[in-house]
Amino acid sequence: MSNMLEVEDLTKVFVIGKDANLIAVNNVSFNLKHGETLGLVGESGSGKTTVGRCILRLIEPTEGRITLDGEDVTALDATSLRDLRANMQLVFQDPFGSLNPRLTVSQTVEEPLKLHGMARAERLKRVAEMMRLVGLSEHFYHYYPADLTASEQQRVGIARALATKPEFVVLDEPTSMLDPSARAEILELLQDIQKELGTAFIFISHDLTSVAKISHRIAIMYLGHIVEHAPTDIIMHSQRHPYSRALLSAVLFPDPARPPDPYVIEGEIPTAINPKPECPLYGRCPIREDACRSAVPPMVEVEPDHFSACRRWRDVAASTQA
Repeated sequence: MSNMLEVEDLTKVFVIGKDANLIAVNNVSFNLKHGETLGLVGESGSGKTTVGRCILRLIEPTEGRITLDGEDVTALDATSLRDLRANMQLVFQDPFGSLNPRLTVSQTVEEPLKLHGMARAERLKRVAEMMRLVGLSEHFYHYYPADLTASEQQRVGIARALATKPEFVVLDEPTSMLDPSARAEILELLQDIQKELGTAFIFISHDLTSVAKISHRIAIMYLGHIVEHAPTDIIMHSQRHPYSRALLSAVLFPDPARPPDPYVIEGEIPTAINPKPECPLYGRCPIREDACRSAVPPMVEVEPDHFSACRRWRDVAASTQA
């Protein structure tokens, strides 16, 4: 399957003061295939949301190249970018905050179709199609956002994003504000939509269990870097980076009788302002060595389709297999 989206050496720097640069995204590269879901996982402040917004050019990248179906998104002018937006959309974290309180449900879903010049008869037909797709009956057409539950609001947000039938959608923490039951419903809905429409997703979240349920591949982010990247089953069962190992051991299958995992990451994620040219995990890593301070470790393919940015990935592998 060919790559639909390619992100190469993406970097985003925010100048926040004299001689003070916040590097939110640091040399990130990955690709996305047609009909695939890539999960972007990391702590708050890891840069995952900034990656999604840079891809859509809601935030302008500082460096790097983004191509969609071979077209350089980073080189497009405002008019060309507007035309391309029908092909790449965003679902926001806060379902209520992302909806216009003065528009009804049907008006909300119809709005992007108006912006892209679709004829009224075709718009109404598409709205009906999208409402069916997200499981909302005609009963909801004239409701306002305040009349809906959080789950129903997010369904409307998903319908709006899909109205133009984009090739891919960035899902920015789409289930984080939902209760467990609603979260499961939305994840199942997204999987059904992908099967029916073939839409590709970038699923951004700190919730590994949700990411594992929906994603074909997972990229783990830390302090603006992707530190490990592999198919979901590999990431969940055979990590090759100490941060990934610690992240997984902290959330999966809690067992009081199980001995403590030696891969524990203590302390808070450090600042991204003027970071040192060293492994981003150096200050918190349980297996760091002097060489880790010399430079940011390169991303290497440790096994087919499995990439890690750790000089000691073999030691992580050995402890995982023990």
